[in-house]
Amino acid sequence: MIRIRRLLPPLLAAVSAVTVTLTAGCDTVQDRADKPPADEAPATPGTSGSGTSPLDNPGGAAPGLAPLTTAADREAARRVIDRLATESRGSGSGYDRDEFGYAWMDTAPGVPLAGNGCDTRNDLLRRDGQDVRLESGDDCTVETMELADPYAGRDIAFERGPSTSMDVQIDHVVPLSYAWQMGAGEWAEDKRKQLANDPLNLLAVDGDTNSSKGDSGPGEWLPPAEGIRCAYGVRFAQVALKYELPVTTADKETLREQCGR
Repeated sequence: MIRIRRLLPPLLAAVSAVTVTLTAGCDTVQDRADKPPADEAPATPGTSGSGTSPLDNPGGAAPGLAPLTTAADREAARRVIDRLATESRGSGSGYDRDEFGYAWMDTAPGVPLAGNGCDTRNDLLRRDGQDVRLESGDDCTVETMELADPYAGRDIAFERGPSTSMDVQIDHVVPLSYAWQMGAGEWAEDKRKQLANDPLNLLAVDGDTNSSKGDSGPGEWLPPAEGIRCAYGVRFAQVALKYELPVTTADKETLREQCGR
């Protein structure tokens, strides 16, 4: 009996410890159950591998492009895409990049960031980059930064130099030549300048990936990173809707497919 009495206190303590652990574990599970799934949490602008949901960024001022993963967001994306008008693509006769103003002009009327003393390219690098460092004595020129590229789905260490344009390029989501073929050739010059320099139509992305796009519409080209394609479709549609540009029937169908049917 003496031996049993001596063993009881340690046994009771062990049982108590197990009970506390199990109770704490149940509380933890409940806490997690009360939180939304990770893929439903809002994206944090400027963090690696993410960006801003196009549904939350209709003006294009916020950085990057975040995937749309929830059923509600993808349904909202389809509603945006469904508003697009369709038309056949023109020949592109008469297109010239200069018809949209000189590249990266700071004086395009009526768009965010214009008139701040910095060219559009550097504005976009600063918007989409992380850990941005400017050249000494220069308030505009980006010397180094990190880019979470949405198109290829990889991180890029950017450093200004001879290969700058190869590492990171600024993509026109709706290519200027595409816009010309869909009716921009009939616009006033100021409207073309707006399209070419509007942050809504611009993303800092991997240079090689952007070069492979050329002036293709969505029916011919989509970002290699499949998870970003629905968000890309929304951004493409937002630009087209803002500038009252139609898209081809094939392009509209392709965009809708990226967000489910």
